[in-house]
Amino acid sequence: MQNLPDSMSAVAISEPGGPEVLKLEERPLPEPGPGEILIRVAAAGVNRPDVLQRKGAYPPPKGASDLPGLEVSGEVVALGAGADRHRIGDKVAALCPGGGYAEYCKVPQGHALPVPVGLSMTEAAALPETFFTVWTNVFDRCGLKSGERFLVHGGTSGIGTTAIQLAKAFGAEVFTTVGSAEKAEAVRKLGADHAINYREQVFEKAVLELTGGEGVDVILDMVGGDYVERNWKAAAVEGRICQIATLNGISENVNFSRLMVKRLTHTGSTLRPRSDAFKTAIAESLKEKVWPLIESDKIGPVMDSTFPLGEAAEAHRRMESSGHIGKIVLTVGA
Repeated sequence: MQNLPDSMSAVAISEPGGPEVLKLEERPLPEPGPGEILIRVAAAGVNRPDVLQRKGAYPPPKGASDLPGLEVSGEVVALGAGADRHRIGDKVAALCPGGGYAEYCKVPQGHALPVPVGLSMTEAAALPETFFTVWTNVFDRCGLKSGERFLVHGGTSGIGTTAIQLAKAFGAEVFTTVGSAEKAEAVRKLGADHAINYREQVFEKAVLELTGGEGVDVILDMVGGDYVERNWKAAAVEGRICQIATLNGISENVNFSRLMVKRLTHTGSTLRPRSDAFKTAIAESLKEKVWPLIESDKIGPVMDSTFPLGEAAEAHRRMESSGHIGKIVLTVGA
């Protein structure tokens, strides 16, 4: 057991609102419970759900920290009762139910993976949230297979850059939507076969033109709103669509006839409220099937920018500008 302080610096949400409500404060050191580990945080990823939580629209699950932050990298410094998957001193990247914007964070032991060989701690912090999300939705829920066509919206987001690389690595033809020529070039470098500028083209028409009218087999969407029916138009017969967010709001009135005629499956999920066992199973799949691809430099996190922990508000402003390409990370003890 290492000598640990009684308190730590953390970024808290003082009240629902804009980036300015993120305030640095002192908090008691978290104490790992049964099956949990305590991590001295080196870096913490910034994700869209953090922004929603800051605005008061995405409360943490029961029992989770009220601090934002869904992924960290760092060193294991304490073990809860029965925690035997990791040792003190191990370098890990971990999915968190909350609490990542801090010098220390506790997580269920099964949600932590070894930092891939060749990655910095800052890069490792950019892995868990997007890789867990993409793996469970694209490959587990929608069953993307080699030779199929795959569309992800927001190709330069953290989710987008991860989905493009994973889909390509597992043999799919990759389509994505972007908002500029610069972003189109960036996603092509990641392996996207087709980059559709949604400001200049109607994406569903472009998809059908590029596929000879057949459409795509799997769609990962975080936009929602009118994209629901537009995705149905872009989908192939027997296509599968997975909804992981509704950034453009919900669609209350849709025409289900296209869903029926094409025999589509439109599913969806949220990761944060799922059970520890479910997330542990994803972690084990990633360690077996994806971590070797990262360590062989075939895929990896796309880094946009880093900010010190105390500048979390600036990191949120960067995310809300939608100008980023890849992941935004807070450096804590790196």
